[in-house]
Amino acid sequence: MTRKSMNSENKPFLLKPAAKDYLWGGSRLNDDFNLNMDVSPFAEAWVCSCHPDGESVVSAPAVDDCISLSECLKQHPDWLGTHAESVNNGAFPILMKLIDAKSDLSVQVHPDDEYALRVEGELGKTEMWYVLDAKPGAELVYGFNRDVTEEQVRNAIADGSIETLLNHVPVHKGDLFFIEAGTVHAIGGGILLAEIQESSNLTYRLYDYNRVDKNGKSRPLHVDKAMEVANLKSSAAPRQPMRVLNYKNGWASELLARCKYFQVERVLLNTEVQRELVPFKTGSNSFHALLVLEGCGSVSGDGVFLNFFKGDCIFVPADSVDLKLHGKAQLLNVSC
Repeated sequence: MTRKSMNSENKPFLLKPAAKDYLWGGSRLNDDFNLNMDVSPFAEAWVCSCHPDGESVVSAPAVDDCISLSECLKQHPDWLGTHAESVNNGAFPILMKLIDAKSDLSVQVHPDDEYALRVEGELGKTEMWYVLDAKPGAELVYGFNRDVTEEQVRNAIADGSIETLLNHVPVHKGDLFFIEAGTVHAIGGGILLAEIQESSNLTYRLYDYNRVDKNGKSRPLHVDKAMEVANLKSSAAPRQPMRVLNYKNGWASELLARCKYFQVERVLLNTEVQRELVPFKTGSNSFHALLVLEGCGSVSGDGVFLNFFKGDCIFVPADSVDLKLHGKAQLLNVSC
C-alpha cells in the first residue's frame, strides 16, 4: 500500500494510543494527560504499540486516514533499526503504557519467552515500571515473602488467604521496579505509572479479590498455567537502584533500565535559558520512542516541526534526520 502523505524519509511522528477500560482503572489518564479518550474507566493507554490487541496509530503529521504503527513499520522496516529488528525476529519488540490503577490489579504472573512461544504463540513479558504518582500508603506486590509450594499457593487461592504469602512493597513517586517474567506481582490501588514491556498481552491471574465486571461476571483465573511459570522462591523486597543524573547543556539524563528487550532513560529537558537547542539523533541500531511525562516543547529538524505536550509519545525512526529538542519537559527515552 502506498500513501503519498506518509513521507518516506526517516522523520519523527506523534502516536495516538489505544485505550483499555479494565475495571480497576480511573480517570487520571484523561484528567492528568489530556488524552481525550472516550472510555471509562480508563485503565491503560497503550501509547506505543504494534500489538494486535491494541495498536497505536499515527496522529501527526497527518495522513490520508488512520494508519497503525505496525502498518507504518511494514512499509518502512528500516525504521525499526538493526538491533531492534533482531530482538523479536523483525516484529516490533516493545509495548509502552500509561497505567492508572484506581484500585488493585489482580495478583498475576507473566510467562517467559520460551513458555509463551511454545504454549501461546507469542512473546512472554518482562516489564519495567516507573512510578509517576502514588497515594500515601500505596503498595505493590512483588513475589512471595517466603518459599512456597504449589499446594500452598493453590490452597491460599481457594481460601482467599493468598495475600498473606505475598511481598507487599511500599511505593512512592519516582520509584523504579523491574519485573522479570515469572515474578508474581500486582500494582496496588492509587498508583499511576509508565510501563515498558515486551510486546505481549499474556497475563495469568492467580487471584482477583472475587470481583465481578460490569456484567456481573468474575474474570477468569489461570491458576494451572500460572503454576507452571511462577517463581515460588522467596523474593527479597526490591531496593531502589542507585541513579545518577548526567548533565549536558540544556538537558540531563539517567539510565533507568537496560535489558535484552529494551533500554529506558529518563530525560530532563530545559532549554528556557539558552539559545542552543538540544541535539537528538538515532543511529542505525534502534528506533527511539519519547514519552512525555511532564511539560511541553518541540522537535525540529530538516522539514520537521512537532509540538509535544504531556502524555504525547513521539516515534523517532532509526537513522532519523538530525533533530533538536526545545522546551521544559520530563521524558522517557525508550530504545532497543
